[in-house]
Order: sequence, then structure tokens, then C-alpha cells
Amino acid sequence: MASFLNVILAPRRIFNLTLAYFSLYASVTYAASRKYLIVDTDLFSDVDDAGALLLAATLPNTSLLAVNVNVNSTYSALAASALLNHYGHPSVPIGLPRPYINSSFFDTWAFELGEYASKVAYHWSGGSVPWFKIEKTWESVELYRKTLAEAPDGSVTIASIGFFENLSGLLNSTADKYSDLSGPALIKKKVAELVIMGGGYPAGHEFNFWGDNPLATAHVVNHWPHKIPLTFLGTEVGEMVSSGAALTLLGPANDPVKAAYNWYVGYNTTRFSWDPLTVAYACQGLGTWFEYGNKGGYNYVFPNGSNVWREDKKRTNQHYLKLKVGNETVARELDELYLEGARMWEQ
Repeated sequence: MASFLNVILAPRRIFNLTLAYFSLYASVTYAASRKYLIVDTDLFSDVDDAGALLLAATLPNTSLLAVNVNVNSTYSALAASALLNHYGHPSVPIGLPRPYINSSFFDTWAFELGEYASKVAYHWSGGSVPWFKIEKTWESVELYRKTLAEAPDGSVTIASIGFFENLSGLLNSTADKYSDLSGPALIKKKVAELVIMGGGYPAGHEFNFWGDNPLATAHVVNHWPHKIPLTFLGTEVGEMVSSGAALTLLGPANDPVKAAYNWYVGYNTTRFSWDPLTVAYACQGLGTWFEYGNKGGYNYVFPNGSNVWREDKKRTNQHYLKLKVGNETVARELDELYLEGARMWEQ
């Protein structure tokens, strides 16, 4: 499939490109039924969230219902809207925690990584929350409840690629104008699966779990309704797969995720793929990339955000993922998905 990297695809030939997805990427097993997806993202301090949104917006057989941002930067919500607008989803609603502030990322850890969210938000402004229109964002829990209430029963996959305040708020929510159901009851009625990027398996202490509010993490993971599938992609999986450089080399000149990677890590430089892999699984299932690392048991999160997998033969609704094929194969095919998605909307 590497030979397809140099194919220049005509702009906006959406239907032909959708068909091309199925022929070019037979190695990724697509689900028979359409996936209804909500993405809950901390798009702010890492560029892999931008790659994940590219996939969520362009993978075939996926309906993106909403994007909830779980950091309170206005630039994060504006950038999410700009990305979705560029990739053909101008009406997808964006949630943002209150109170929000005009904060931007600065790499105080390695002093190497660049800020990209405000730049994407400004240069690709558009969608449901254009530049200077941050009041058009939804309160996060309200957006969850409205979106779930309007979705078919048992149909929604939630991809959590960040922190957990929004999901914790959903669990704590009560009846409102959108639904008479409590948060847990609404989840049981509407959600097909929660897919989480976070933790380490069989045990770990990973940033998404402890970096914001570890008590919210513990609340969501430990109190998620038992019959609703819960799948985890741990830090050890995302660190095995590096992607993004091919998009900076071969992607369309006006592509916002290409620009984001350039601003964040630099031209022809890869980044770990935690969030894109999580969204790929949420949209397409195990395919040929993944397999489950367990047959039973459940994830337990401690108050400090560390986690451990506990064996329990009676609990079969939770799984953690492992790579089924080589990491270089997954990286190459992931880069090809970025390129195909980007070229759908080449300008």
C-alpha cells in the first residue's frame, strides 16, 4: 500500500474516495453498520488529537455526532470547529467546559513542542464555532445529554481521548429537558461502547488518568455501567506507533492537520499515536491492527490516577487493546489513512 502515497487525488471527489477507502484499505476491517461517534478530546497540548479528529471526520461508515472538548481553552474549541469544518462537518456541535479562558499551550517539559491550536483556529476558522464566536459552544454535559437523547438506542460510541470531567458530569447528571433519564440510565439506553485512551496495561500511571482530575477518572472508570462495553488503549500501545511525518511531506498544502504537525513537532517528524489509534478502533473495531489483551476482568483506577487490571471471570464487558501486527505496519497504514482523509478535502 505504500505505493499509493504518491497518488494525487482530485479535490472533493468524496464518493469516489469513499469507495477507494474500501479497496485501498482492505486490511482494516470495517464494521457492517454505521458508527455514531462522539469524541471527547483534550485538543491542546498534543497534536495527536488533531490527527484523531481527522480520522473521526473522514473515516468511512462513521457519523460524527458531536465533539466535547475537556480542557477549558477557547482555542481548543475553536480549533476543533475549524478542523471539522475543513473536513466537511460544519454543523457538528462543540462542547466546552465552563468557565473557559483564552489559554494557549507552552511546552514547559522539554521546551521543544510548538503550539498549534490557536493557529489552526484562526487560519481555518469556520464550522459551528468560528473565530470570536466561542459563545456558540455548548456546555459539555448538556451536549452529551442532548446528543445521546436524540440518537438511536444502543448506537453511540464515545471515544475519550483526554480527561474525564465531562464524562463524570454525564454520569452525575439528572433528568432535564432532553431526557427524563438519569445519566447512568441514559448511558445504558444509548451508548454502545466507551473507548478510552488512558492508563497502562496490565498496570500503569498515565497522564490522561492523573493529569487533570484523577478522581473524575476513577469515578468514570470504576462506576461505568457494567453491561456497557468499555475498551482501553494504553500508553504502551500508542508509544509503539509513530505517525504524521508522511502527512507533512505529502499532504495537501492547505491541510490544517498537516500544519498542526509542522507547528507542533516540525516538518517530516513523527509523533506517538495514542489518540488516532483510539479513534481508529472506535470507528472500525479490532480489524487487523488490534486484539484484546484479556479475556475477562476489569480496570480499576485509584484516587491518584494509577490503574491496575483485576482478574474476574464474571466481568466480560471490559477489554484492553494490544497490537496484532507489527507497529511499523500499523504506522504506515495509519499515515495512509491521514493522507486519504486529507486529500478528500484538498483545496
